[in-house]
This record gives sequence, C-alpha cells and structure tokens, in this order.
Amino acid sequence: MAGLLASLLLMQMLMLQWLGSALSQPFPNYHADFVEIDQQKNELKWWQTGAFYQIYPRSFKDSNGDGVGDLNGITDKLDYLKELGITATWLSPIFTSPMADFGYDIANFTEIASIFGTMADLERLLAVAKQLNIKIILDFVPNHSSDECDWFKRSAAGDPEYKDFYVWHPGKMVNGSRHPPSNWVSVFRGSAWQWHETRQEYYLHQFVKKQPDLNYRNPKVREAMKNVLRFWLAKGVFGFRIDAVPHVFEIAPDNEGQYRDEPRNDWNNDPDDYGYLQHIYTVDQPETISLVYEWRAVLDEFRDDEERILLAETYSPIDIVMQYYGNATAEGAQLPFNFLLISEISNSSNADNYVQSIQKWMQHMPKGRTANWVLGNHDNRRVGSRLGKDRVDMLNMLITTLPGASVTYQGEELGMSDVWISWQDTVDPAACNSNSSIYEHFSRDPERTPFQWNGDTDAGFSNASKTWLPIAEDFKLVNVDQEQKESLSHLNIYKRLMQLRRESKTLQHGETEVKAVSDAVLGVKRFRQHDFTYLTILSLFDGTETVNLKESFDDLTAEMQVVLVSDKSQRKVGDYINVKSLQLLPKESLILRSTSTYYNYYTNGEHRQLSIEGVYLLLAQVVLYLTYRR
Repeated sequence: MAGLLASLLLMQMLMLQWLGSALSQPFPNYHADFVEIDQQKNELKWWQTGAFYQIYPRSFKDSNGDGVGDLNGITDKLDYLKELGITATWLSPIFTSPMADFGYDIANFTEIASIFGTMADLERLLAVAKQLNIKIILDFVPNHSSDECDWFKRSAAGDPEYKDFYVWHPGKMVNGSRHPPSNWVSVFRGSAWQWHETRQEYYLHQFVKKQPDLNYRNPKVREAMKNVLRFWLAKGVFGFRIDAVPHVFEIAPDNEGQYRDEPRNDWNNDPDDYGYLQHIYTVDQPETISLVYEWRAVLDEFRDDEERILLAETYSPIDIVMQYYGNATAEGAQLPFNFLLISEISNSSNADNYVQSIQKWMQHMPKGRTANWVLGNHDNRRVGSRLGKDRVDMLNMLITTLPGASVTYQGEELGMSDVWISWQDTVDPAACNSNSSIYEHFSRDPERTPFQWNGDTDAGFSNASKTWLPIAEDFKLVNVDQEQKESLSHLNIYKRLMQLRRESKTLQHGETEVKAVSDAVLGVKRFRQHDFTYLTILSLFDGTETVNLKESFDDLTAEMQVVLVSDKSQRKVGDYINVKSLQLLPKESLILRSTSTYYNYYTNGEHRQLSIEGVYLLLAQVVLYLTYRR
C-alpha cells in the first residue's frame, strides 16, 4: 500500500509540474480533455449566429454604366462579402416595378426588373453565392402591389377572379357629397384612400397611391402570395425579409360595411401627417401574426439540411413583436427584426440606457428563440450620422459579441455617413410628398447613396456621368480600398470581429451578462463552461474613465488579455490589463479575453467554478482517497 501511495504522489507531482509548464503558455488549452462534458446537444443552425448583410441593389455596384446598381454588380462583389465573413445577404426588391417607391411597388412578383438585370443574372448570382457559401435572401413585399400590376388592373376592371384582390370601398355620402370611407392617413402623408374612376370606388393605400393594399381577407390573395414564396424558394433563395408586415391586415368593415375612423393624437396638428392618428385599426391586427405562421409553413415545405428563414420587419410594441417568433403550436419568423438599438438609443444614451434596451429584448424573447441586433437599414440614418463616427467600431463590437445574429446595412462596416441631398436632387417619395421646407425630416435618400469602393470617379460604384443619387464627398477617405490599407480602419476591425465570432464557441454558445460598469461604460460578458470568458467594454462618452471590472462581473481572472481594439485605443492586441483598474480613453472600446478557462460545478445549490488545474488536483485527491479506503 505504501508503494502505491508513493507512486500516486509522484504522479500528482508530475501532473502539477506539467500544469506549471502549461500555465506558462499564453493560452493553455485546459479544456481539451473536458470538451465532451459541455458538448452541445444540438448544433446551432446556420442563421442563429449569422452575420446578415443588407444590400440596397440600386446603390451597391453598377456593372453597366447607367448610374444604378444591378445584379451583375452584386455578383461581381460577392467575394467582398466572403472576405467580410458574411453568412447571408438580403436584397431590397429587385422585381419588375415602375419604381414609384424604388421597387417596393411591385408590378410582377415573379419577374426581375430590367434595370437590375434578367432572371439569368439572378440565377448566376445564386450559383456564385452557393459556391462561396453565402445565402441569398429576397425582400418579400406582401402588403401591396403596384397599381400597374396585372392583378390590380383586373380588379379595377371588375374581373370576378380579381375583384376582391384589393381593399375597395364606395365611400361615404355626407350631405350628398362622396367622401373617403374613413379618416385613415397614409404613411407617406395624406389620405390612405384614392378614388378610382374606372371602378368608381376608393382603394386603400397605406403607402403611396401607386401602392394599393392587397386584401388578405380573400383566401385567393393569401394563396397567390404563398405561390410567390414557392417560386423563389424553388430558384434556390434561402428566405425572405418581410416588408412592413404590421400593415398587412386592417380591421374588417362593420356590419354595415363601414370602416371606423382612427382616433387622433393631440400632440400632432398636421392632418396629413401619419402621426396625426393613433393607428389602432390599420396596423398590428391579430390576423397578421397567423399569416406569418402560414408563410413559415410554406418555407418549411422546402426545408432540407439547411433551414429557410423569415426575417420580419416590424416596429411594433415588444409584446407584439415577440409573437412573430411563433407559439406553442406554430412556428413563425426565425428573426423578427430587433430595432431597439435604432428606436431607443441616441447620442446621449448612457450605459444604463443600452442595458435596458438589450435586456428588454432578451427578457421578452420566448425561451429557445434567437436574438438579433440591428444598427441600421435603408430607412434610417446611418450609424455614423445618428450616433457619431467615433462610435462606429464600438457599436459593431456590441452587436457582434451579443448573443444571436447581427444585421449590417451596406457601408456601415466602412463607417459611411449620411449625404445631404438637396430638394432638387431628392427622389424618395416619402420626402417628395412633402415640401422643400420639411422634406429633410422625411427623406431616406441620405442613407441610400452609392457604396464607396475606392477613390476613383464615382467611388468605384459606376462609370456613369451621373449616379442615381450623389456620391458622398468623403469617398476618397472612406472606401474599401483605402480602409484595407489601414490596420485599425472600421473595415479591418469589422473583419476581425466577424472572424472572432466564427472562431469563438463562447461567442456562439455562451451565456450573457450585460451591465453598466459606470454611467459612461457598458460591459458585455460572454462565458461558457470550460472555455474562455470574453468582455466587451465600451466607453460611450468623451471623458476618461477608470473602472473596476471585478466589481461588476464575477469570476474574472485577475488579468485579461486584449483581443481587439478600436482606433480610439492606445492598447495593442495581446496586452494584459488589470481588471481591478482599467483606464479607458474617450470613446475607447475593447474586447478582452480571460487568461484561463474554467470548469463549472454545483454544490449545495450554488454555482461555482474550478480552474481546470484545480480539476486535475481534485481528481488526484479522489484517486488517493479511494485507494486509501481500499
């Protein structure tokens, strides 16, 4: 027995010596023998930690010199998306359209607009994307068509098959005079009802008058739009972003066939403005949620080893947004867009404000669902203009290290900013329907200007004499070619972020804590059993901050190593920092990693952690004890 004990003690000493050697390495792989302990039962689906990238086709790349981006331009630049680390890209509408709302007024839902190319061009794009393992997602615009759509023309003519494809009403007679059916206001100003001379009735248009609303209370409409989904799924697309989904249903007419007026808002005195009314009858009707579930069932018809997905655009109250995920009996959209960082965060938002917005989504999200984080899109001011150019990197760090999927609008990885557009150059109908004194409040043109590829003419976007919207004046400094040369450019930081998330199981699978370290410093901790812990630290304002991370986050190693910095930092990747005393420069952002991994265990109902060297010591002690008992 004494000999056996001596041998075991010698083994323990040798193990400790080996551990000491391992500890001297920068990142010893302590968890190597314990991976199976925490093996995920189910691998994450491709979209659950996906990096989504929105392309606005008119502004991405012009391949034929007409000043407007097109499909071949996108295909030619797919290598760029691969280099970024993008999982999937969704394209704003590319379908046949008179372009009254730049493609969101669709005349044929299964045909490519000639300004963007041909069906063969799309098929080529899909083929190249497949080779690069980039998923293509299309925009699905269900609320309305163009008034030049064949369905609408037949409906207006009274064709029995299409008569009720749209929302029609003869109007109300008041003192012998005909008036619109209700007081409903269009999103783009003015009455939402338009008189049609041929049919001698009003039709509903919640957007511009050339976008008549489809009637989803007609089963034929629902089936027709499901067939649109099937058409493109058969072509090989991986899903759809659903446009303006809260508007799809409006309240049904009453027993007398009349629509109720919506109550007005006392704070708005402009009867043509959308904010004049409380939209209780035209958005967020309960039937809308069920319709999204029907669309999801169509996508599941095409499910193979890779799931097809829905991304739903809704700025609805959080309780309604969460219903889009699905319920106990039906699946819905995998990713209802999370716009809280757009709608709730401003230039003056402190760390607590960020925490509240992030936790609002996480706490409301049903169990087992996937979060997503959106900073911008073609309808909102760019991040650099809305929140500051000096916050671009920190916000990209935030959405990349939070759990779930991230969504990037083209150019945000470069730090592109809004471009001032004169009234004469304004083309957005939301602005054109107003006037020269207020148009800037409504215009979405500033965030839709052409992508900046290089410092050549037209920023490398086109060789046309005039592009459809003006090029930003800063294009010689803010462009892909220039930023590729700068180590800490927005572009290169973005690439490193994408790489870090692809490589880190903690960032993919780990748990999350989000805290206000101070009023000015936001911290996001990602942690996982027997793996490295990551901390994203964002200094939001212009002052220098000194913080003690230990006071905010438990179970941190005494030192943490810098794995990514913003251009506002004087630190370098590989530097070690003391977590009890971290000084941050104004607008500095860092991603830190623990210097060891941990093995989690539970005792007496408490969650505790042992460093992996502690696990080996514990096992050795157990062996000694059992041997002695024997």
